[in-house]
Amino acid sequence: MKAWFKTWFNSPYYHILYKNRSQEEADAFVKTCINHFQFKPNQTLLDVACGKGRHARAFAESGLDVTGIDLSEESILYARQFENEHLHFHIHDMRRTFRVNYYDIVTNMFTSFGYFKKSHEHQLAARSMAQALKPKGVYLMDFVNQEPVFDAVRSHQPETVLLDGITFLIQKELDGDQIIKRIQVIDGNRREEFTETLTSFSYEAMKQLFTQEGLHLRNQFGNYALSDYDRQLSPRMILLFSK
Repeated sequence: MKAWFKTWFNSPYYHILYKNRSQEEADAFVKTCINHFQFKPNQTLLDVACGKGRHARAFAESGLDVTGIDLSEESILYARQFENEHLHFHIHDMRRTFRVNYYDIVTNMFTSFGYFKKSHEHQLAARSMAQALKPKGVYLMDFVNQEPVFDAVRSHQPETVLLDGITFLIQKELDGDQIIKRIQVIDGNRREEFTETLTSFSYEAMKQLFTQEGLHLRNQFGNYALSDYDRQLSPRMILLFSK
């Protein structure tokens, strides 16, 4: 039986449900990161679990030399239409080493982590990202903040989304540290069910995961404006590590 993300991320319904993700939001956050962290043109950047390349494209347009990797063949096929001399995409599993001591910057954006069933798989993903960095390189992670998202899931009511004539029935629940999103698709006479499972990490757990791979936490932020992090209130947990 395939892992949920291998089936769901390559489903046409996944791309319909999430087709309106904002390029403008990605562009604005990338611009904020470049200015705040002083990323330089021609620095090499690896965007891990890049999806359709929203953030990778924005980084490349700002002058960086960018590689995006993702497990989803459908997402990478879409992203490749934007390839150029300074922007390339590859189908790749984040648990496997891609390149070693190669990149100035590694990014993992928009909660593109925590997908796996076993803790050692998350450690493998952390290891592969740390290995990709040059000495003194930086790793930037953008992940949902645990306490506010737990509160949101506890209060979540089932919702119905209608897109392109397709009905999506969505429910969310907690199972320990996992956030489970169940999606029922009604497309004419066709019905399918999918599940998204996200392992949530506290600030301390995420810090430990990457410090075990030789990275050092430099700073933490709580939203896309890079304001101070508050573990009870911040919507995001944005962490900057260095090697």
